[in-house]
Amino acid sequence: MTSPAPDLFAAALATRAHSHSPYSGFKVGAAIRSESGRIHAGCNVENAAYPQGQCAEATAIGLMVAAGDRRIVEIVVVGGEAGSGLMCTPCGGCRQRIREFAGPDTPIHVYDAGSHRRSFTLGELLPFSFGPDNLGF
Repeated sequence: MTSPAPDLFAAALATRAHSHSPYSGFKVGAAIRSESGRIHAGCNVENAAYPQGQCAEATAIGLMVAAGDRRIVEIVVVGGEAGSGLMCTPCGGCRQRIREFAGPDTPIHVYDAGSHRRSFTLGELLPFSFGPDNLGF
């Protein structure tokens, strides 16, 4: 697996600062490198009607698609305070969203706000997944 890319971490950390998380106080940033080489970063956006919020990964994916890209090469997720030891992996819904645009070998690097915690492949986080290829795409 590739080592975490410093430019993706910097983009995710910078975007995390813009998180709208007044209810949980838990700020998350995500940065995607698409097949074009561009970086698309997003943060979590909470809503008083809790289910209507959006995860950082979903924001980044939406921005990637809006920019015309359709393939994820690598992802960094930053959640938790520096030194907290927390590991903020994508939620189940975001794992499926990522699967729409990425294959099982796609690296997902997880950080707290200060340091790399661990790297996974999408296949490790979402084994036996259902994706576009199951529908013949």
